[in-house]
Amino acid sequence: MAEIAFIGLGNMGSGMAANLVKAGHAVRAFDLNEAAVQALVGKGARAASTLSVAVTGADAVVTMLPAGPHVKSVYEGADGILELARADAVLIDCSTIDVDTARAVGAAAAAKGFSFVDAPVSGGVAAAEGGTLTFMVGGPEEAFNRAEPILDAMGKAVIRAGEAGAGQAAKICNNMLLGIHMIGTCEALNLAMKLGLDPQNFYDIASKASGQTWSLTSYCPVPGPVPAAPSNRDYKPGFAAPMMLKDLKLAQATAEEAGVETPMGRRAREIYQQFNDEGGAELDFSGVIKMLAGELGSGVK
Repeated sequence: MAEIAFIGLGNMGSGMAANLVKAGHAVRAFDLNEAAVQALVGKGARAASTLSVAVTGADAVVTMLPAGPHVKSVYEGADGILELARADAVLIDCSTIDVDTARAVGAAAAAKGFSFVDAPVSGGVAAAEGGTLTFMVGGPEEAFNRAEPILDAMGKAVIRAGEAGAGQAAKICNNMLLGIHMIGTCEALNLAMKLGLDPQNFYDIASKASGQTWSLTSYCPVPGPVPAAPSNRDYKPGFAAPMMLKDLKLAQATAEEAGVETPMGRRAREIYQQFNDEGGAELDFSGVIKMLAGELGSGVK
């Protein structure tokens, strides 16, 4: 089993690191939140007091950080991972960041001879805890082959999307589609109920018809049909609304740079911006149904 430095123990990272421990890896946990570190120590990890203590001598380094600037700083900064890591360590960034930063960090790692992949995830907190995430991986095939066994311990699917930055590109496109689908699913359910249809009955129909989507059958935004969905626990986040907004902003910035028209993605970003601004920031992204139904905020603008 490997010695793995895990950097970033937020809602997603904590569950992911715990699954590495369960798989028998020796995990060195580092985060600025000491409580998060101690929680993982209680599951069998070892606390690292500094980034250097975590990374030095490790076989692999996994990072799960909030945004591109954090990733760039932790990897390329003075006394960062590229200075501290063992020459033959495999470096895996699971953060969701912009494609350009992922490519830049990948290039910096390659220039120093490291095997590096960008490997953002899909699945939310429940999948992180359950070890059922999907990893979308960008990087050289050799680096992917080295990273795959580590990612397998945290997910149900590990798919190489292409070279450096391709994992981020796949994640951004996937989550733009998810945001659009969720809004459409919410609109359809709201209309169905307004027309007098029972939501369970409409679910039974749409889930077996052409309206079937993951947003409906795995994450239904109304209580009842999918017991594990956040709608059945007052929209407590599995995938928080601010995270969806972050991904939609990344998608729009990337689309503009690429010169690609994404009008539905743009409208989804606007709706989630309003949802976050008008009381949805503490809710799951599926809670946008409340705003679309006029039960939250000032009504959709």
